[in-house]
Amino acid sequence: MPTTVAEESLLSPRVWFKDLVAGVVVFLVALPLCLGIALASGAPLFSGVLAGIVGGLVVGALSGSHTSVSGPAAGLTAIVAMQIAELGSFQAFLLAVVIGGVIQIGLGLAKAGFIAAFFPSSVIKGLLTAIGLILIIKQTPYVLGLVKVQDPDIALQQMTPSHPSIITEIGSMFAGELSGGALAIGMGSMALLILWDKVSWLKKSLIPAPLVVVALGILAKLGLRQMGDEWRLGDARLVRVPVAEDAADVVGFLMFPDFSQLDNPAVYIAGLTIAIVASLETLLNLEAIDNLDPKRRVSPASRELLAQGVGNVTSGLIGGLPITSVIVRGTVNIGAGAKTKLSAIFHGGYLLAAVVFLPELLNLIPLSSLAAILLMTGFKLASPKLVKQLWGEGRYQFLPYLFTVLAIVATDLLIGIMIGLVVALAFILYSNYQRPLQMVIEKHLGGELHHLQLANQVSFLNRAALDKTLNSIPSGAHALIDARSTAYIDPDILSLIKDYKNKTAPARGVEVSLRGFRPVYEMKDEIQFVDLSTRELQQSLTPAKVLRVLREGNDRFRNQHPLPRDLARQVNATAQGQYPIALVLSCMDSRTPTELIFDLGLGDVLNVCLAGNVMVGPRVLASVEYGCVTAGAKLVVVMAHTGSTVMRAVVEQACAPEPGGPYPHGEHFGYLVDTVGESIDEQDRRRFATLSESEREAFYDEVARRHILHSIDVIRSRSRTVTDLLEQHKIGMIAAVYDIRSGRIEFINDSAIGFDPNAD
Repeated sequence: MPTTVAEESLLSPRVWFKDLVAGVVVFLVALPLCLGIALASGAPLFSGVLAGIVGGLVVGALSGSHTSVSGPAAGLTAIVAMQIAELGSFQAFLLAVVIGGVIQIGLGLAKAGFIAAFFPSSVIKGLLTAIGLILIIKQTPYVLGLVKVQDPDIALQQMTPSHPSIITEIGSMFAGELSGGALAIGMGSMALLILWDKVSWLKKSLIPAPLVVVALGILAKLGLRQMGDEWRLGDARLVRVPVAEDAADVVGFLMFPDFSQLDNPAVYIAGLTIAIVASLETLLNLEAIDNLDPKRRVSPASRELLAQGVGNVTSGLIGGLPITSVIVRGTVNIGAGAKTKLSAIFHGGYLLAAVVFLPELLNLIPLSSLAAILLMTGFKLASPKLVKQLWGEGRYQFLPYLFTVLAIVATDLLIGIMIGLVVALAFILYSNYQRPLQMVIEKHLGGELHHLQLANQVSFLNRAALDKTLNSIPSGAHALIDARSTAYIDPDILSLIKDYKNKTAPARGVEVSLRGFRPVYEMKDEIQFVDLSTRELQQSLTPAKVLRVLREGNDRFRNQHPLPRDLARQVNATAQGQYPIALVLSCMDSRTPTELIFDLGLGDVLNVCLAGNVMVGPRVLASVEYGCVTAGAKLVVVMAHTGSTVMRAVVEQACAPEPGGPYPHGEHFGYLVDTVGESIDEQDRRRFATLSESEREAFYDEVARRHILHSIDVIRSRSRTVTDLLEQHKIGMIAAVYDIRSGRIEFINDSAIGFDPNAD
């Protein structure tokens, strides 16, 4: 059976090696955090380590994320401490963790991971930056060799990435007792990490910089103690792991839920609180970590909730803290070069092995080495480049981002996120109020139309904006409410539209048309405006007004803003007759479709297309006369275009040294040569052979222009009918040149038909 791409990557020795090493780095960062979070939560130290082990082995195995790493979260410390106090015992709290996990499993099975899609990217980026700033604030003293207290447990608690007193710590970042040894190790670690990022061959090496930093930190710690007490690192500056004498001691660290509390309502409230907070934090962290993934892989959110639920049930049953996806561990995991979720699993295995077999070795790791790793991670998360990018995207992105950062730093993770969401929601509501709907004023043959295009989803949030937009339509106007692109309309919106159509609009003299409303809404399509030529419109137009329509249509065509047209309706409306406003004589060319370049509808124009736009006989004149006399066209447009292949062939034959047949384009091609040749004088024929290619292209276009002006004279001289209509000002006739490169139409001598470009 063939393996999938994902299976192949998991079996690759290179991937295994990368993930093994990345797992070591994450383990080294996670271990002190697990201990510090447990201490900050008022829980047994070993409960934090157990949560880290379960987060790696259980959640890592079940998760669909390649980069996320789970464990006890600093953002839950306040909630954990509060729930332990309210429930009265840690065992009762463990039961609440199990219940919370069961709820998360239900959320995962219910596919509730879609909630993550509703968090704005500005809030997610604010979360990343805030975590980066917190890491910088918390880790800077340790890198500088400063410790504010001598109790190693309190020192560990202070190193936790999130802490309620983070604001006060900014002012005391450089306070504390200085250790020359810790300062040397911290600054050396920072220098090595910076150098590693700058030197390409080091950056590409299989061994990540954080692992080297930790190894050298241990060696430096051992070496510095030989230099005297002033260089020796005390316990407060080292990682502290509980030391078990044997396997029985490890089992003795385990604690189990108090199932006698199953009839206590407070346990279920605590479980629900843990489930909601842990799920939200997981979903947010998961999306943020996915944004950092170099391969941009998307983690299945609902599967992650299921994995977290199983992890929390397991953690609660053996005495561990609640688990979430943790952004610091995930970020370090990516920075260490992790390829798959094996790194998360390995980190859990390392935690288990370390507390059982190597606690004494782990207790040699200087906190300043770990702090340097976290500090570099913080600088990467709180990148000035990201701030500049969001500033450039405008206040709608920057202000929610800024409030999220400030709120998280000032309070805690979840409160800060909620504040960021409220700010983002305020901007969304304001944006919906300002520009939720597309209103376009269209100039149809029947007059202006206020075309209101509803969005795909129109909820009650759009009510205020829709009401404002409808009230902005002036009295006596025509309005079209278009729901063709709408999948859902809130009942409140439907009520507003019905009230406007049946009461407000008639009172203001506004004619309302409806289009695209589904039958379930009980609002039938009703078109009141005219978007095609009718007998009444045709009779009311003058040649100058028709020319204005053609000019405006060409402007819309060039600017790519054509009028939306209901072609099926136009087919039905024109089935009984046609009332064209113009007749266009143009060169036969696939690039000059008249209805498109003038933005006209069905029945609006008559087309006479001839190769080279040549008037070769009475049939063309008969077509023009019929179009004006019987069909009622008010304007005759004789149109040439640039880059005409027909004109090129005709001019080359007309200017050949020995003109005359047989012609390579067909036996009747001579008619075109003779007719167009009337617009080429002898001097032009003689100098044609001396022209460059670009000069010839310009000459072809010049001959086309001369030819249409000559054609107008021919029509006038040969058709008494057309001449009479022109003299009576019932029709107009004008020359035009269409530029195939720009799409622009140049009308020649438009003043001859009384066209005033400034007239209404």
